[in-house]
Amino acid sequence: MTNAHNHVLYTGVTNNLKRRAYEHRSGLGGIFTKRYNVTKLVYYEYGSSINSALLREKQIKGGSRQKKLDLVNSMNPAWKDLYDEI
Repeated sequence: MTNAHNHVLYTGVTNNLKRRAYEHRSGLGGIFTKRYNVTKLVYYEYGSSINSALLREKQIKGGSRQKKLDLVNSMNPAWKDLYDEI
């Protein structure tokens, strides 16, 4: 997820993407997402298990900013909000 200007990148894991994205959009997210107004869903992946999802989250968070930008650009080069598509 990101903010309106695509400056901040946030990575998280959830068992219900639509609900969690709605929470962020409504200001019900965590401290970081509230502070930086992270409301736009620009990239997501589905995993087969919570363990694989947590491992993937750790991998993404441990990567460089450029790797995160590349992930978003590979799925969503226009950086449009994907919330309505999920």
